[in-house]
Amino acid sequence: MEQKKICTGVIGAGAISDIYLKNMINRFDNLYVKSICAAHLESAQKKAQEYGIQAVTMEEMYEDPEICLVVNLTPAHVHYDVIKGALEHGKHVYTEKTLTDDINKSAELVQLAREKGLYLGSAPDTFMGAALQTARSAIDSGLLGEIHSFAVSANRNNDILLSLFDFLRKPGGGIVCDYAVYYVTALVSLLGSVARVGSIVGHPYPTHVNCVPGTPLYGQTMDTPNESQVNAVLQFENGVTGTFHIDADSVMEDQAYFTIYGTKGILILTDPNQFGGQVRFIPNAPDPADRKEPSVLPGVNEYSDNSRGIGPSDLADTLLNGTPLRPSAEMAYHVHEVLNAMLEGGATGRFTDIRSSCVRPEPLRYQFSHGAV
Repeated sequence: MEQKKICTGVIGAGAISDIYLKNMINRFDNLYVKSICAAHLESAQKKAQEYGIQAVTMEEMYEDPEICLVVNLTPAHVHYDVIKGALEHGKHVYTEKTLTDDINKSAELVQLAREKGLYLGSAPDTFMGAALQTARSAIDSGLLGEIHSFAVSANRNNDILLSLFDFLRKPGGGIVCDYAVYYVTALVSLLGSVARVGSIVGHPYPTHVNCVPGTPLYGQTMDTPNESQVNAVLQFENGVTGTFHIDADSVMEDQAYFTIYGTKGILILTDPNQFGGQVRFIPNAPDPADRKEPSVLPGVNEYSDNSRGIGPSDLADTLLNGTPLRPSAEMAYHVHEVLNAMLEGGATGRFTDIRSSCVRPEPLRYQFSHGAV
């Protein structure tokens, strides 16, 4: 029997589009990518020629009756208009993170999708990768015992990143919504909904000098209005509480420290911006003689490489088979509210209660392209 596919259009032809197109065309058998559009038609035409698909205008994509799913790969500051247009034309949507650059706009789109009976999914889908799904399996099996706390500490280098990517200088491009979103999504997928957040947010460098030769603004001073540091405390509905720190005014190579503490041991995770990496477990050993080196847990699925596109494939699986959507609008909105609370808390100095909640997504232990394992 021929594999059923969901006809899909892609909006956005930037750097991230290559891995999406490659995987959605060649890896995930439940997707048929028909067309691509972009703000600059020539960019869409280049990608279309490279991947053997059509280049169209956005209106042509919206009006195409064959296209059921739109995958939005545009920067966050234009998400609202792109997603709203797709929903109003009866298309299901999967979007890059975050839903929008404004929590009220995100709430409006979630409600619009609900009213129209459409699915709205959102990145990051890295929580469905081998590393975080292995961690999820360890937690669900009781390997850690009762979980009490977690710690996140990570870095980036804005001198380089802000020189390379202008969307990081636009609304929604700060370190909270562009990068902390990976960690918060990972935590929600592992531990459930967040109850309250308190934070201190830093923005010490309102301008940067472009330091990357060959880029359009090389050597020029750029306005960089977004936050670059966040220090927060998150308390989850189940009582688990932890610290959350990201400093984007540091070195280039991301150093991810991500640890969950339980009564039976400690789980050491990897960078949730990646799909793979080793997940290690340190068992509790009250007797020093019984202490062991951290053990590497075996992966529970095969998505250890760059598997972007797994989110749209999961949405296609929902449409074809009725499975619960893992990267759901409800989870994306909840994560966005948490991120927004971090930003607001940095301004007010108070803890913020999170009003929304979401269902923890189902585990993923199979490949969409090969069936259950």
